[in-house]
Amino acid sequence: MTEILTYLIIFLFSYTGVGLLRRWVVRKEILDIPNERSSHSVPTPRGGGLIIVLVSLAFYVAGSFFLPINFHRSFFIGAFLIALISWLDDLFSISFGWRFLVHSLAAILVISDLGFWQEIYLPFYGSLPTPGLLGAILTFCWIVWLTNAFNFMDGIDGIAGLQAVTAGIGWLIVGKMLGAEDAAIFGAVLAFSSLGFLLHNWQPAKIFMGDVGSAFLGYGFAVLPLLPEKNANSNLLPVIAFVLVFCFVFDSVLTFLKRLLKKEKVWEAHREHIYQKLVIRGYSHQFVTSLYGAISVIIGGILIFLFY
Repeated sequence: MTEILTYLIIFLFSYTGVGLLRRWVVRKEILDIPNERSSHSVPTPRGGGLIIVLVSLAFYVAGSFFLPINFHRSFFIGAFLIALISWLDDLFSISFGWRFLVHSLAAILVISDLGFWQEIYLPFYGSLPTPGLLGAILTFCWIVWLTNAFNFMDGIDGIAGLQAVTAGIGWLIVGKMLGAEDAAIFGAVLAFSSLGFLLHNWQPAKIFMGDVGSAFLGYGFAVLPLLPEKNANSNLLPVIAFVLVFCFVFDSVLTFLKRLLKKEKVWEAHREHIYQKLVIRGYSHQFVTSLYGAISVIIGGILIFLFY
């Protein structure tokens, strides 16, 4: 009952907070101005993801006192640093180099404290050992990539918020089944804080998430499989993390490789993602977002069935 009440409060705080923040950013004229790469046509307030950050981190700290989760200073500091550089990017446009440096620092902080993947379970194969430096490199690349992938994929109304909701609920269910309480609870925190934002961001969006929200969510979901301490199913957690955000990983990796082969500047903004091409072809933001959400629910449902 305490957890259910907590998630309801998180949702209400997020929904109310985004509404209040929207009024402030409109007054300050913190707007996303459309350009040739945009998927929207009118100036729209941005930075709503700041509320996701504040609500999630506040309840992460508070939850360590009355919920069965551990507080990890390295994760909190890393999340704060990523949110800070991303908020500054929303306001002033920070170069990719500085953002990548902070993302890397946040990843190193977590790995140095929580460790890295010692082995990864691969379906139809079994456990794959990833000892020493190999495991550290794989974990580092995963954290940095997903932090940026969420940012890359936050290009149309609702898509990043809905992915966070489906992935977070997936973590809540699977985490409980595997005894990974930290991942289950914080996954739910991310889900319900994102749901409060999503109601403002559904097409037509009243406010955008901004880098502050998308980068934070990417980092949060990337680190989730490292949060549970001494879990007997720790080798399963990396593949669960991958599966629950499969749509975002698949789209971002495929697009990155295609642009790399074309020798394009992969760090620059573009409209080459699958979801962007669907919108260009005339499908609505609502349809494309719902399609990605439905695929995520189906994949998550299969995952839950396999562990039931």
